Amino acid sequence: MGQYSISAKSVLCLAAGALALSVAAPAKAEVNFEGKTIEWIIPFKEGGGSDKWSRFYAPLLREALPGKPAVVVKNMPGAGSTKGANWFAERAKPDGLTILGTSGSTQFPFLLGDRRVKFDYADWNIVLASATGGVAYLPADLGAKWKKDKKSILGVNFIYGSQGATRLDLVPLLAWEMLGLKVDPVFGIKGRGAGRLMFERGEANIDYQTSSAYLSKVVPLVEEGKAVPIMSWGALDDDGNIVRDPTFPDLPTFKEVYTEMMGKEPSGEAWDAWKAFFIAGFPAQKMVFLPKGASQELIDTYSKAFKAVTQRPDFPKISKKRLGIYPQATGAKAATFKTLGTKVNPKAIAWIKGWLKSRYGVSLK
Repeated sequence: MGQYSISAKSVLCLAAGALALSVAAPAKAEVNFEGKTIEWIIPFKEGGGSDKWSRFYAPLLREALPGKPAVVVKNMPGAGSTKGANWFAERAKPDGLTILGTSGSTQFPFLLGDRRVKFDYADWNIVLASATGGVAYLPADLGAKWKKDKKSILGVNFIYGSQGATRLDLVPLLAWEMLGLKVDPVFGIKGRGAGRLMFERGEANIDYQTSSAYLSKVVPLVEEGKAVPIMSWGALDDDGNIVRDPTFPDLPTFKEVYTEMMGKEPSGEAWDAWKAFFIAGFPAQKMVFLPKGASQELIDTYSKAFKAVTQRPDFPKISKKRLGIYPQATGAKAATFKTLGTKVNPKAIAWIKGWLKSRYGVSLK
């Protein structure tokens, strides 16, 4: 026999040793949350898209997790969501009882090097990623003018309630500037829900909401004739092209509106930067994380639970009404979403930083 052959006696010895090790090694304890309460940190005020998204998922997650624990959404707004994200990074224990939901408004400060960011997405363990969309809308009178002639409102002085120029609001602010609209943001609101309330009170005359908040809070305004949707930001197809949002197929995308108003398709540095941050902010917008140090058993348990939720027979129906029609990813696909949402071309980042400084006086490191 060759030099690599092994005797029957050796095989028996190896088998016996393996058996001894298997007996000696303690079995991995199954995760069970029975009698526990899980806090889902949402770093925004109530009423916005992230809040609606988490409150849709929370009862479904409870049913899917072993032991059926209580899942409580805890809003922790402040500093454009960096307050809650920093708290999670510094204080959350890796015991599976605290999870974090982020959005593009959390990702953008991280990407841009905002001084208030004390967290690193690389430290966190993703267990769910949700794509979403966004819709811009106007009051009825301005919406009527827009429908007749989009350029007729170029002289209007618009007021917009904004969380901040380095948040997800960067996407609409840059889009509106590229269209030639004169939009003055009122910075400092703690969530898009607060921006919507400004619109409803007549304190703002242009707004946008992510899909979940738009479907639940703005569609009734549209039905009452108080708001007119003018565009969506769009969605990505499999080749990375911007196409119409599947939840709002009747609305033109920003790209379509720009092409109509300018007589040509968007191009150049502003467009490249807008598209890069749109991709980071919407197709990979909302994510759920376990903190640094969470065990693989906990990560697998949460991933399995969210997968079970998204594979429920009734999920397409109930999620369409609350979230819209978008991919919901777990496992390796969620990890891909995380990369999309937290890594952007350095050229786009540099251009955006220059634009933020010249347009709004925002200096970033």
